[in-house]
Amino acid sequence: MSADSFSRLTATSAVEVRRSARRSRTVSAYREGDRTIVLIPARMSEAEERRWVTVMLDKLAAQESKRVIGDEALIERAERLSAQYFEGRARPVSVRWVTNQNTRWGSCTPAEGSIRLSHRLQGMPEYVVDYVLVHELAHLLVPGHGPRFWRLLEAYPRTERARGYLEGVVAADRLPHSPSTRED
Repeated sequence: MSADSFSRLTATSAVEVRRSARRSRTVSAYREGDRTIVLIPARMSEAEERRWVTVMLDKLAAQESKRVIGDEALIERAERLSAQYFEGRARPVSVRWVTNQNTRWGSCTPAEGSIRLSHRLQGMPEYVVDYVLVHELAHLLVPGHGPRFWRLLEAYPRTERARGYLEGVVAADRLPHSPSTRED
């Protein structure tokens, strides 16, 4: 990490501020794994930087909250996906977000017809959330991950892309995040 950037922790995640001499007026921000990257002009004062970091964190949170769907919408989405890819044969009784799944993206209890999705999926692209839903819906029809199960998933056209995305998220989480210091 260069002397023109630094990291710090906020209440929810790490924030890395990157200063750029090429950036003259614009400020932007994006998520990278569990970190937020804020790009600012090099000439910006520390007070302006703090203000802009707060503004950009608020903007990102607002954007992400619009993308997060509630449990009711989640069951409707699952029913739509079941109709589209499984002729409506996968009929979940409940579909909900959970915060206690940190090593898997989703789980299914076929006997109860319940599907649980990890909260870590919230804010990910829709095709990724849809893939995990389709995966769990398939478990309502076929237990395990045998050939019959994977044949069912072939109906979802973005299976490989979504799996690649999730593998990338897991790989990024495993990368070391060394703390850096900022030199004035």
